[in-house]
Amino acid sequence: MVQPKRVGHLVINVRDQEASTKFYTEVLGFEVAVDRPGFGTFLTCGKIHHDLALFQAAPDAEPVKEGALGLNHMALQVEDFDMLTQYYHKLKDMGTEMRTTDHSMTKSIYIKDPDGNGIELFCNAFETAEEGLAEMKRPGRKNTELVFS
Repeated sequence: MVQPKRVGHLVINVRDQEASTKFYTEVLGFEVAVDRPGFGTFLTCGKIHHDLALFQAAPDAEPVKEGALGLNHMALQVEDFDMLTQYYHKLKDMGTEMRTTDHSMTKSIYIKDPDGNGIELFCNAFETAEEGLAEMKRPGRKNTELVFS
């Protein structure tokens, strides 16, 4: 059976390339690999050429609409719950609107970027992928609100 190895990178169109680059670098911590003003910014988490690219949308591009066709959200994995907690406090201090969820196999914070694209910051709750998959398939598993101290 043919199948992809992994998701290589994500490219999203943005209304304001400069503002979006600032959000993804200053709020989320991406690093700029290449910036081509008026075209796109290529961002990295520091290990590969780029993980995310922000392309300048056409001036008449339709705004992101929640529930419309297209991207629902992107998920950005963080190292562990301590790192997720640091994000929570940073976002709270910035006044960022967010919601939190304990999915049992992952712990998550949901926010929006300047264009309204959904972003999930998450950490795994299990040591191995197999344990996380087993938890996801567990009958009766429910999502709850995640509470940070």
